[in-house]
Amino acid sequence: MNKADLLQRIIDTLSADLDVAQRAAQTAYEAATAEENIAENKYDTLGLEASYLATGQARRMEEIRQARAAYQQLVLRDYDAVHGIQLSNLVTLEAENGSCQHLFLGPEGAGLKIGQGDQLVTVITPRSPLGQCLLGKVEDEDVSLVLGGVRQNYVVVHVR
Repeated sequence: MNKADLLQRIIDTLSADLDVAQRAAQTAYEAATAEENIAENKYDTLGLEASYLATGQARRMEEIRQARAAYQQLVLRDYDAVHGIQLSNLVTLEAENGSCQHLFLGPEGAGLKIGQGDQLVTVITPRSPLGQCLLGKVEDEDVSLVLGGVRQNYVVVHVR
């Protein structure tokens, strides 16, 4: 998968996620404002709970909207060994057990998975522990980090 196709798939996925979040926010808003959910006494909290849900859904929509905008404005850069791994690089890491994973260093949307099987790419950001470790690394360089008290070691196999 080339980076331009990957970028478009990330934008498409975020657009689909935004549509789902908008529908969920609309449903929560309708529940919060429905006449039958008006509190009859101080223990009747259905309308209040629905308003909290609507607020959370609106926040999630804004996060997705901002992430999509960041990707729409992202300039894809080729890997430069002088500067090492940077934002918009597609990185292949090999773990000690020989398994490989493909990571895209993006501005937002951490944890987003695009593709499947050997073509599965996970989006990480420079704010994540692994993203911080990767910045500036070059091909064939070792990367080591501790997550959950367990040391994980990788080798940067390939960068695009």
